[in-house]
Amino acid sequence: MSQKQILIIDDDEDLSFIISEMLDSYGYGVTCAQNSEKAFELLSENTFHLILLDINLPDTTGFDIGGDDYLPKPYSMKELLSRINALIRRTYGFSEREKNVTFGNITVNITSRTVTKNGENVSLSLREFDLLAYLCEHKNTAVPKEKLLSEVWGAFSMVEPSTLTVHIRWLREKLEDDPAEPQFIKTVYKVGYMLEVKE
Repeated sequence: MSQKQILIIDDDEDLSFIISEMLDSYGYGVTCAQNSEKAFELLSENTFHLILLDINLPDTTGFDIGGDDYLPKPYSMKELLSRINALIRRTYGFSEREKNVTFGNITVNITSRTVTKNGENVSLSLREFDLLAYLCEHKNTAVPKEKLLSEVWGAFSMVEPSTLTVHIRWLREKLEDDPAEPQFIKTVYKVGYMLEVKE
């Protein structure tokens, strides 16, 4: 799938930056405009797959004819991402081959962000899935704790290492038959963690 392009039209530069960083980390291309003039300029020169539009722009109304969804502020990043993924999926589908990683009785579909164990859906939080997906994409490789914290929580986040430990424990409790003796999500002594997948 070619990268989906998103245009954010919002005069709140801090919020736009936060949203941009999140969407970029999920593989979207992001462009920002702080006003309608810049937005129209960008729209005349580029193709965007989705527009995030603030309804309270200083120079014009953001109420858009033909809008697909509306999310009142303040909203959580998790909810915003969920809405964006749903709209993209509904509008464009997944033209690429779905990306699956299977280990034991567990299948992780990175494309649709779903996990099943013995054919049953496993409910994961946004961060739990991000962590699992990162381990899947680096399967059979010992990933340092610092790398996981930086890649999953963000390079500038002030997250304690214990937060990673807790999320690993939660994943094991949801996925491993015996969380105390994990088959798949292994601790690598003095390094970090590894998803062990038998090829």
